[in-house]
Amino acid sequence: MKKNITITAYSFLIACLMAGTSLHAQQKASPPKVSKATVNGTDITINYSSPSKKGRDIYGGLVPFDKVWRTGANEATTLELSKDAKVGELDVKAGKYALFTIPGKSEWTIIINSNAKQWGAYDYDKSKDIGRFKVSTTSLDDVIESFAINISDAGVVSIVWDQTKVEFTIK
Repeated sequence: MKKNITITAYSFLIACLMAGTSLHAQQKASPPKVSKATVNGTDITINYSSPSKKGRDIYGGLVPFDKVWRTGANEATTLELSKDAKVGELDVKAGKYALFTIPGKSEWTIIINSNAKQWGAYDYDKSKDIGRFKVSTTSLDDVIESFAINISDAGVVSIVWDQTKVEFTIK
């Protein structure tokens, strides 16, 4: 009887440890996120991974100024359009694209790249750019802990993290 109780207790303990390990493995440091909107009949989807600030210097630190950035974490951020649209100053055909940026102190360059299946910006190839345009930065009073990309019903795409925001429009 005592042996059965001991075996049952050990089995329960092992099951609890395995469940805890499995749950921990599912929580990513930079979880995947999706922003969606429909603007003028065009479905817009942006898939990205959302890193956290965690007390780090972000722009000019973790994310260097004047270098191509994946605009999030993990895989390259993607922009998918169900119909042709105007993205910032660019005419972009329906399809799925990588969305890269080049952060600067007072302005960023937004890049739409035809290779949507990339890990980060390690294999970024400028020759595959659909185009680029520049946007101004806005300084925020509050610190945004988790990187986010939001799309309003009017098609305004906001990229926010730390105390920086940049915006562009998709029509």
